[in-house]
Amino acid sequence: MNVSLPQLNLVVAWLWILLGFATGMVLGMFFHGENWLGGYASFQRRMYRLAHISFFGLGAVNLLFWLTVKDAASLTTGLRVAAIAFVVGAVTMPVCSVLMAQFPKAHLIFSIPVLSLILAGSLTVLAVVRHETTANELFGATNVVGVVSTEEPSGSRPLVAPITIQTNHAIPFL
Repeated sequence: MNVSLPQLNLVVAWLWILLGFATGMVLGMFFHGENWLGGYASFQRRMYRLAHISFFGLGAVNLLFWLTVKDAASLTTGLRVAAIAFVVGAVTMPVCSVLMAQFPKAHLIFSIPVLSLILAGSLTVLAVVRHETTANELFGATNVVGVVSTEEPSGSRPLVAPITIQTNHAIPFL
């Protein structure tokens, strides 16, 4: 399977949402046991819950990244690094959560997903903010539809007119 970087983020997004459903089903089969994994407030059980919810959260983050860059003609180096770092963060967060549930002294392992996600988020924010324009314009959308609203002379109802903006911008700074 040959998948491009933004497409990989989309595949990870939906796969992680599916894994969130599956892990929820497995955890849900046992959560009624009062002392399961040491009880509701135990460290081990909290880490398993973190692994479960990270599938949904990081699936959504990868989906949002894909939505941000999907119309780009090509990704800059910074956005390619961000794409990979979002995937690395998504893969390593549940793995690190389960490992830490079993080996609590391994808490420094969380630096892998956290630093990866901070890097990815920072590069994405930098790409959007530096250009000082909308994400669609920034990533080369060719038909951005907006709305212009003005008041009718009588002041009773606003007039709404659709507009189309043609843009083809690149991100030269990353």
